[in-house]
Amino acid sequence: MAEFATVDGIRTQYEISGSGPPLLLMAPSAFDASISRWRMAGVWKEMRPLETLAGHFQVIAYDRREAGLSHGRLEQLTWEGYARHARELLNHLGIQSALVLGGCMGCSVALAFGSAYPQACRGLLLHWPVGGYRWMQKAHGIFDAHIAFAREQGLTAVAGRAASSGMFWNDPQSGPWSAAIANDPAFRAAFVEQDLNSYLALVDKIKHRLFADTMPSGVSGRQLLEMQIPAYIMPGNDPSHSLSSAHALRELLPRVQMAEVLPPAQTPDLVRQWIIDSGKAAWNAA
Repeated sequence: MAEFATVDGIRTQYEISGSGPPLLLMAPSAFDASISRWRMAGVWKEMRPLETLAGHFQVIAYDRREAGLSHGRLEQLTWEGYARHARELLNHLGIQSALVLGGCMGCSVALAFGSAYPQACRGLLLHWPVGGYRWMQKAHGIFDAHIAFAREQGLTAVAGRAASSGMFWNDPQSGPWSAAIANDPAFRAAFVEQDLNSYLALVDKIKHRLFADTMPSGVSGRQLLEMQIPAYIMPGNDPSHSLSSAHALRELLPRVQMAEVLPPAQTPDLVRQWIIDSGKAAWNAA
């Protein structure tokens, strides 16, 4: 059952199920990283991780800030900020350390979490990490499309678009704060009143800060080399979830294992078992 808490000053939706070692889920689907994506997106739809993993772990899922029914703040968005939001959720729940499962761009938040809070991260499970030139190009294109729409149509039009979709990655015109606009009337009122040029500059800065290069998103190569956390990778193999990103992580993370099986052989049953086996190994190794 969904609950709400104020986490890092942001109203945040979360769900908890099961018992066992805490497993914090960092949702896939880029900026649309809500609990619902674990029930709707890709392999997760058939696998139903919130239900099927609850027999092995205390499963904690949440809507990342500016996603789903969580609110947000109009500020520079960073991997460090996303990681802090997750850490504060664990603090709210009284959980000192947890395994962290990331999917897609959730892997980037998981890596940032592991780098910033190694004492709180018992292991990293990274399913389809994002990175590479095509991923960077896609992200820049989505941000640029939003900037062009906001410059031409104005912030009231952005807010109207966000209210009807709330899904930035699939609808760039709605912007990276689309969910917060749709779910928080006070945020929407402040959003449309801000200076347009300052907003456009902020969005451009976020684009370059989050997607600065072709490395796996979330942390630098130096941060990866310094990360002494057990890590397990199940690679993707498409333009956004590049195989090269998984190999880069395997090359740089000191304590890492990578599954050899590639899509489409990654069935829901196989992915579920990989999570169970890797999670238990990481919990016992840390």
